[in-house]
Amino acid sequence: MILDNLNDKQKEAVLNTDGPMLILAGAGSGKTRVLTTKIAYLIENNNVDPTSILAITFTNKAANEMKLRVQNMLGIDSNLIQISTFHSFGLKIIKNHYEKLGFKSNFTIIDADDSLSAIKNILKDMNLDPKIYNPKAIRNRISSAKNELMSPDDLDRYKNNEMDEIVVNVYRKYQDKLMTNNSLDFDDLLMLPIKLFQENPNILMYYQEKFKYILIDEYQDTNHVQYILTKMMSAKYKNICVVGDPDQSIYGFRGSNYRNILNFEKDYKNTKTILLEQNYRSTKNILGAANDVIKNNKERKEKNLWTNNNEGDLIKYKRCNDEKEEAKYVVDNVKKLINESVSLDQIAVLYRTNAQSRNIEEAFLKENIPYKVVGSFYFYNRKEIKDLISYLKLIYNADDDISLERIINVPKRGIGLKTLENLTTKANMLNESIFNVIDSGKELEFKKLILDLKEKSEEITLTELVDLILDKTGIRKELEAENSIESESRLENLEEFKSITKNFENTYGIVSLSEFLYEISLVSDIEEHKNQTDVVTLMTVHSAKGLEFDNVFIVGFEEGIFPHTMSLYSDSEVEEERRLCYVAITRARKKLTIINTKRRLLYGQDQYNPPSRFINEISDEYLDKEEVKLNLFNMKQSINKSNINEDEEYSLGEKVVHNKYGEGVIIGIENAFLTIAFKHPYGIVKIMKGHKSLKKISKELENNQLI
Repeated sequence: MILDNLNDKQKEAVLNTDGPMLILAGAGSGKTRVLTTKIAYLIENNNVDPTSILAITFTNKAANEMKLRVQNMLGIDSNLIQISTFHSFGLKIIKNHYEKLGFKSNFTIIDADDSLSAIKNILKDMNLDPKIYNPKAIRNRISSAKNELMSPDDLDRYKNNEMDEIVVNVYRKYQDKLMTNNSLDFDDLLMLPIKLFQENPNILMYYQEKFKYILIDEYQDTNHVQYILTKMMSAKYKNICVVGDPDQSIYGFRGSNYRNILNFEKDYKNTKTILLEQNYRSTKNILGAANDVIKNNKERKEKNLWTNNNEGDLIKYKRCNDEKEEAKYVVDNVKKLINESVSLDQIAVLYRTNAQSRNIEEAFLKENIPYKVVGSFYFYNRKEIKDLISYLKLIYNADDDISLERIINVPKRGIGLKTLENLTTKANMLNESIFNVIDSGKELEFKKLILDLKEKSEEITLTELVDLILDKTGIRKELEAENSIESESRLENLEEFKSITKNFENTYGIVSLSEFLYEISLVSDIEEHKNQTDVVTLMTVHSAKGLEFDNVFIVGFEEGIFPHTMSLYSDSEVEEERRLCYVAITRARKKLTIINTKRRLLYGQDQYNPPSRFINEISDEYLDKEEVKLNLFNMKQSINKSNINEDEEYSLGEKVVHNKYGEGVIIGIENAFLTIAFKHPYGIVKIMKGHKSLKKISKELENNQLI
């Protein structure tokens, strides 16, 4: 029986099938099990047609896992059920109705880098200096507008200054460029289905009738456009079940709005709300700490995680002197775990910002402990892979100017920037794509090459097409001739791409170029270390969401780092940092270690940050504190007594000179430390009194310098 492994609350969530339902699922409470069982129950017990179920997740990995679980439960083809990400679902709708949106069937999807390139070119055409008008900032403004369902005309109504005016103008030209290129960006995959539904009520009605049961995972991470799409789809039958945890909403910087889940009961009358509070992941001590932290947030739904798991070890809390000692402490404890036969893949080091990983990595390298840095470099973002994909896109859609501009001179074939500028001007005047206006020169040879590859692509497999591109374009020959370690690595990556096409062919049989391009456009979670398993995982807390490990180390638990300094001026942003802390703590199953430092060199600056407020929010009953006491004796021992002149006296406003930082003025004196304001770029630094690196500037010396 599919309900046998569920607790009472989970069963209740599965058995209530009709009408709106809100499942508030705490960390580790088995929400994926509930969702998949609910889908299986609808089909097996309620005789619901699998094709009338729509289940939305936020990652391809989660969607694939859900499909596999349902398939194992029912023994049916899970592809009959629409289980996908929001973007995959949006793409499916657009593919079915592209002509009503003004596109041709062979439209392509551009990624964030291509989008940025297009905006840079538009700024260039407008004679605007990118140093003044930041292309990334403009791209982000346009992306935010799309995710708020605002067209250029909508945005125009809210402009207040010159920068707003420029963003609106760039947005208009950018949309025109996409339409001319028969291309979409990632935001369009969500915005255009809503536009389609608004302009074609009959199409909306078709999808409302088709998907009578809608399930949304991670609802706390939805943004405005996802929220509207969900409301439109569920408006007729209101059989909508959303699962999420407002305490784990950590993507506000991407536009997600946790209030969507807080307001669900207002949006849908007669909502059935169920709390999943039993945690199957962590020990009682770890959960106690997580509950202690998150209860300090005001904007949340009240719930309290509990578990039948054992008490477990206390959470280790270590305060180190600096980032080197912090890294050594992590490595020493990882070595202890290895000696206890703990698998490396059950150890994770979490940090708030990517910059913190460097010292940890160095320490692991010195001790020869294998590790991977998650999210450090994505396979599809490598130059040679992006070049190859651009060739595939241009073969499929010759109107794709962005892909053409990227590869028209890759490898070098004597087509310079001036030629490309002339072609772009001509294309703009004729309102045509660049490809269509090419009629002479070396660029015409390039055009013939693409047309030849297009013709051959209809007769060969994807893998054979990749090989043909590498040969006919000269990419393979150029890299082989270069004969360097870097070129060899790039060639290996291009060869590895054939593993992807071959795997795609083995999975789906004979497939078209269009299907392949659409599929890889949606992939965002394949990273460099995908083949490594038995390694320690290093990652930001944001990257760790949805994962769990037996042993977790959280480093940099300091004010200004975690919570991040950028959040300290806003109560709502501090609450998001606290949710991030809650996510970090609840990644641990058995052992959790929290570490911070008294002094840290970060971004080239010495920082003296107090412990994170979050450590003070955790009750002492859950903590095993291992702290070097902050007193002058200990600090002198760590610095070396010979470096300190204990008799030196200082006064506020006194001028000093430092071996590294140069001249400065004393602006604070506290216990054993001086707070000194140095000139740019060093700023304010804390230094021990009497340290030999510091000397007073005597009046006599100052006068001599002025002579």
